[in-house]
Amino acid sequence: MPPPARYALLSVSDKTGLAEFARVLHDLGKTLVSTGGTAEALRKEGLPVVDVAELTGSPEILDGRVKTLHPHIYAGLLARPGDHSHAETLLRLGIAPIDFLVVNLYPIENAAAANAPLDQCIDNIDIGGPAMIPAAAKNHEGVAVVVDPADYAALGDELRRNAGALSRDTRKRLAAKAFARTAAYDAAISNWFLADGREEMPAYFAVGGKRLMKLRYGENPHQLAAFYSTGERLHGVAALQQIQGKELSYNNIADTDAALQCVGEFQDRAACVIVKHANPCGVALAGTPVEAYRRALACDPMSAFGGIVALNRPLDGKAAEEIVKIFTEVIVAPDATKEARSVLAGKHGLRLLLAPALCDKSFSVRSVGGGMLVQSPDNAALTRAGLRIVTKRQPSAAEVDDLIFAFTVAKHVKSNAIVYVKNLATVGIGAGQMSRLDASRIAAQKAADAARLCAVGASLTAGSVVASDAFFPFADGLLAAVEAGATAVIQPGGSLRDAEVIAAADSAGVAMVFTGIRHFRH
Repeated sequence: MPPPARYALLSVSDKTGLAEFARVLHDLGKTLVSTGGTAEALRKEGLPVVDVAELTGSPEILDGRVKTLHPHIYAGLLARPGDHSHAETLLRLGIAPIDFLVVNLYPIENAAAANAPLDQCIDNIDIGGPAMIPAAAKNHEGVAVVVDPADYAALGDELRRNAGALSRDTRKRLAAKAFARTAAYDAAISNWFLADGREEMPAYFAVGGKRLMKLRYGENPHQLAAFYSTGERLHGVAALQQIQGKELSYNNIADTDAALQCVGEFQDRAACVIVKHANPCGVALAGTPVEAYRRALACDPMSAFGGIVALNRPLDGKAAEEIVKIFTEVIVAPDATKEARSVLAGKHGLRLLLAPALCDKSFSVRSVGGGMLVQSPDNAALTRAGLRIVTKRQPSAAEVDDLIFAFTVAKHVKSNAIVYVKNLATVGIGAGQMSRLDASRIAAQKAADAARLCAVGASLTAGSVVASDAFFPFADGLLAAVEAGATAVIQPGGSLRDAEVIAAADSAGVAMVFTGIRHFRH
């Protein structure tokens, strides 16, 4: 490894651990160069600091907006180690070589997340830092660039072991992190500018994130995984507070997100959603959390084993006592009472999560080969006024309530999706089938299985309503629902065979409404 150069440039917004790390650099013989508030903080710790203006020969101007933007800084960062021509140029022009850059950026993410005034957000857009960081990272063979205070301790240990030098692997790792940091920073700024919604799908869409946690593995044990947040203000599943239980897995997080998205649809009454493999297997509304859970569980008690339970009301003792009767991976709720926490305390593996913000209505991003798919959230809300009755029989008021509830749940079930509902509780769900007919039959079969498990004599789907996330391309899926006992149907409509499907509904004496809204979920 080449011997270290003399200069270390430090310019940070977050001063956590700065003095300790700067002292390591100073003790190893490096001259500390700094700007403004960083220089002041170091001097307060008794460390000698050279002002950037002294190094460049130019004062800070424009209220500090221009201080490191100078050829002497960039030449000091970009001069290749071992290149005699570069060394001669630095010597001739009196430019100091810089082999250490310690920078973290103005907190635009925090200002944007706090809805700070426009001028304050603009002032928090860092220019000098994001310009220096890639310069140093490009020249990582000779320059170590540090953008995260979390790295200070390990780097300090390595510097002491190696007489002030870092290994090539370490410098390369730091460079990769530096480029990722500026990419995430630029993404946050770009998305803040786009937040007014005036440009719906921009020509360029930037995505960046900060790792919240490493995960034991991905969907399967042979896959690596981590959980990243896309903003400084955590919301949705990223804002969860874990009260107890084992570490969250990749699948736990994905399923919990699905549960939160669904339960967040319901505000007026206590709601419970039970999710298994990203699909609701039971959803219900009731007067209390415990009753909502019991009704949701009755839809598919077999699938609920090892599932995720989400509530839109605080978890109380009665609900906790009921939930722990079967194996549950995760319970997520806005809060949990002392009694509930006491009930769960003995279940060391069960994860209790608190989610004050139940629903995240942000853009969705999915990777595909060579690119990514980005879409706005499925925020289409169904109202009574949006229903178009297309059959001779009119749905009753109670059926309309169930139809709207069923269609809302279907929005969160993988396509093709069929959802049977009775009295504001799901009684059969068919998810993710290639054929809508199969989805209808599977939902009815699951309802029959649940009736046997719960020792209920009558079919759960008798007298129910049924929702389809997309139109029935043929009458067969509708007829399967009628055969299961459904009395009213809700679907988007829009098939070339709508007339055939409507005629089948009329012939069977069931009510059917069209929504004009499709809820595919892939």
